[in-house]
Amino acid sequence: MLTRDDRIVAIGPRRRMERLRQARRAEKINLGGRVVLPGFVDSHTHLIFPASRAAEYEQRNAGATYEQIARSGGGIRSTVKHLRVASPAILKARALRNLRDFAVHGTTTLEAKSGYGLDWKSEVKILDILYHLHQEHPLDILATFLGAHVIPPEFRRRPKAYIDILVRQWIPMIATAGLAEFCDVFCDRGAFTVDQSRRILMAGRACGLVPRIHAEQLAHTGAARLAIEVQAASADHLEKIDRNDIRALGLSNVVCTMLPGCCFHLGLKDYAPVRQLIEAGAIVGVATDFNPGTSPTLSMSMILSLACTQMKMTPAEAITAATINPAYSLRVHDRVGSLEVGKYADLAAFDVADYREIPYYFGVNLCSFTMKRGAILHPKNL
Repeated sequence: MLTRDDRIVAIGPRRRMERLRQARRAEKINLGGRVVLPGFVDSHTHLIFPASRAAEYEQRNAGATYEQIARSGGGIRSTVKHLRVASPAILKARALRNLRDFAVHGTTTLEAKSGYGLDWKSEVKILDILYHLHQEHPLDILATFLGAHVIPPEFRRRPKAYIDILVRQWIPMIATAGLAEFCDVFCDRGAFTVDQSRRILMAGRACGLVPRIHAEQLAHTGAARLAIEVQAASADHLEKIDRNDIRALGLSNVVCTMLPGCCFHLGLKDYAPVRQLIEAGAIVGVATDFNPGTSPTLSMSMILSLACTQMKMTPAEAITAATINPAYSLRVHDRVGSLEVGKYADLAAFDVADYREIPYYFGVNLCSFTMKRGAILHPKNL
């Protein structure tokens, strides 16, 4: 492979590459027979948060459910409480450490959501940090506005008033300021209804924000059908979909993003029905869902292991679902997600003899080399 600046300019057998005029003065990097993949594209993360929720992890292991913890003031609202008082500098420093680790694990492009602020000042604080991280850090970061994560405490008895603010004020201002590319809603039991979610996502579309949706994680609500209706880029989770949903998603262009790390961390047995989706012709992606409450992992290799062992994807299907398919859901498939001439020189090399060994060795980071836009991020210090 020959790269120039940030792009791939030629791919082929070694002897042919060495005969190219552009290669005569090129720096040679010998990866010693390692397996080379496109850099991972992580299309669902909650990058900006103030602290872990390890205490809730202990509570769940003692028998409390995710929803019981949320009703007692934990869960998303707990992170919201702490993020609102956290300084931008502290939040940014934590995010930078996490971005370094994403790169070390082979991820070169990621989506990141707001949603842990749930008031204007805090949501903008998150999106502003994401904007500056994208400008300053080598990894590409695409921002999603998730003001509709849950109803904030101060609007608990006035959900319509909060949705009115989202639709009439926040979404237009965020879109005008260019702080996000996407608009997301947590459409599920205990969060937002289908009708509420439709109104929010359509408001986002009207302002140029592409819809994404948290769908059918805790209950079957009709969120998957809503994703198709609003032409969402991605419907994420999908553990509770039925046969009719699967058929409809298979006929759509909505990327079905699987988040097996969430099921694993919560100790759930019912993973999303990936095999049925693939057989129906659906576009399937996988992502880490990196967040402090339900999926505190930034290792895409671990997600590949879960996709294979728990959802019965083949290694090739899982790798496709972690590279070109999520790139499509993020509308960047023309420049990342595969190793092709004209695309960014984004790649990751793994210390294995066979690509199937990447998910085979679970819980082990075998990524030894990461390049983003032609620049070596790992093993060189960021």
